[in-house]
Amino acid sequence: MQRLKKVVTATSIHRHHSSWFLSGNRSLNVPIGTMWPNICHKAIRSQTSQYAFRYQLYKQTSRALASLGDQIATSKPLSNVRKQLWEFYFSTGRGANALFEAIDLDENGSVEPAELKAFMIEVLRYPDGEEIDPTEIMPYAWNRLEEREAAGRSYDMKSFKKWLVAATKMSADTKNTRMLQYLSQHPSLGEQYVSDAEEEEVYTWNDETMSQSLRRMQYAVRGEVVMRADQLAAQGREILYTNIGNPHQVGQQPITYFRQILALCDLPAECGVDHPDIGAVFPKDVIERAREYREIIGPSGTGAYSHSQGILGLRKHVAEYIQNRDGYKSYAGNIFLTNGASTAISMVLQGLLASNTDAIMIPIPQYPIYSALISKLGGRQVGYELDEDLNWAVSREELDKKFAKAKKEGLDVKALAMINPGNPSGNVMAHEDIQVILEFCNDNGIVVLADEVYQTNVYAETAQFVSAKKVTLDCALRDLQLVSFHSTSKGLVGECGRRGGYMELHHIDPYVQSQLYKLASADLCAGVVGQVMTSLMLRPPQSGGESYELYEKETSSIFNGLKERAQKLVDGLNSIPGISCVPAEGAMYAFPSVELPPKAFEAAKKNGTTPDNLYALSLLEETGICVVPASGFGQKKGRVGFRTTFLHPDTVKAVKLFAEHHEKFVKQYT
Repeated sequence: MQRLKKVVTATSIHRHHSSWFLSGNRSLNVPIGTMWPNICHKAIRSQTSQYAFRYQLYKQTSRALASLGDQIATSKPLSNVRKQLWEFYFSTGRGANALFEAIDLDENGSVEPAELKAFMIEVLRYPDGEEIDPTEIMPYAWNRLEEREAAGRSYDMKSFKKWLVAATKMSADTKNTRMLQYLSQHPSLGEQYVSDAEEEEVYTWNDETMSQSLRRMQYAVRGEVVMRADQLAAQGREILYTNIGNPHQVGQQPITYFRQILALCDLPAECGVDHPDIGAVFPKDVIERAREYREIIGPSGTGAYSHSQGILGLRKHVAEYIQNRDGYKSYAGNIFLTNGASTAISMVLQGLLASNTDAIMIPIPQYPIYSALISKLGGRQVGYELDEDLNWAVSREELDKKFAKAKKEGLDVKALAMINPGNPSGNVMAHEDIQVILEFCNDNGIVVLADEVYQTNVYAETAQFVSAKKVTLDCALRDLQLVSFHSTSKGLVGECGRRGGYMELHHIDPYVQSQLYKLASADLCAGVVGQVMTSLMLRPPQSGGESYELYEKETSSIFNGLKERAQKLVDGLNSIPGISCVPAEGAMYAFPSVELPPKAFEAAKKNGTTPDNLYALSLLEETGICVVPASGFGQKKGRVGFRTTFLHPDTVKAVKLFAEHHEKFVKQYT
């Protein structure tokens, strides 16, 4: 604050702030020492952002210069300040109070809907002045705004913040109020403290003062539909959970070889590998591999912290796997072992997002972890649409168009996320499809985030997994910056609860890597058992070993079951009039589109939700099938659909229920 005081008091408005609100008055030179105490007090009290501080400075200055005329209060530079306040909130979720004050110019503590509408139209412009239709980017929030205007109700600070959350969320499919209700009644929550105070409790940490970026963050995979499903299950309803890729939860059996080695790594040596009768309980190759891992881990065992980047011997296993897979050198020093791929993605995004105009390009549809983390970390997302008619491929034209649009909006695209095989789309990208994305990123200096957690889940006979790193080196893209992710949660392993995974850094600035290491150090290390699980996933039993035959039997059964259910589910969905689904070549999901009558859209709008959320809740209530609304993943405008896994053995049997519900739902809204 002393630095800001020095800047403001030692100079004139003209010298330091004319570009903000006095452009066009270049000769104006007005000291503001008399205004400083009030401004400084407000800034300290609210710990406001630089944009909010400058706005307070503007308000105080404009009053002091009222004799110069009304043109200052209505000048274009004021719009610039207001737009920057909006941009700051939109990316970070911070500065809502200053934003409210920027609209409430008469300082009466309320904002009329007409004022808010005018403000949004003003700030939602491209830098060249071209208008953006608010109904295109915030349809449900805009509808609520118009309803409030029709009712003649103004906004106070609390209701204004609530509206901002709705206006800046990716989708309207889950309301925080409904989430609070569902969570309070969740059967797995456990007993909670309940105040016995007669008067309503007052909390200083509340919906207004908490992180607004957290408040507007969404993760549809565990959203409203799932919470309602848990409620129904607690009431005795039979629920078919197809909402999440959690294999063991829905009956997939663990791989015996992996579990045996993990057990021997955890057990004290005298009870396990060194027990005289151990050979009568565990196969020889299991005992040998467990001893190898215990040696790599060291005498501290699985209960101690490890190197923050992961145990070196286990990282060497990952590098060997990648090298054998791609045919190119991989280095253990560029491998980070992490608590699943999600943690690795979060680490990288934290390192990438440096300002409120930094953006990440994400596929539409996408896995919601990307939109959730970008929102939480104060970044901006730029969606590039996958073409459903072209097996969810993306064209260079689409990438260039969305990149140019982002630049026009003043955004700096730092990275692009690609998911292969696709989630939720289920497509497997060909070499040339990946090349299109990588060449685009190479040409524009964009870091590639390659989400490859489903690389062993490829079912189509004509499809084959190809890594982004292999394509990078095949095409000699020497300048491409790439981070690749893998996980023990998917594939044929399905050990979600182990939280194992890795990321490989390729052609990343060594200084940046050192800072990512610092970030990993702040979390101490990934769980050691998850690190071991990651290595095991990549180093199955060798042919000829005692465990090999059982391993092959177990993994073949899992793979063939997934492949069969993928085909039957897609065929069954496509047999239902009004539902269409692209073949699921890989991963664990089908992502059908659904045709709904106009009245269903009207009902969703009236309820402040999306048509697919309305549909998914209806499907749950009628049939007990729990799916995820497609709006939670993002989709082309006008499309309606849902994501369902085909992990559960009963998924195929549910096709009849899908058909019966769809027919009933369409009749209801026709």
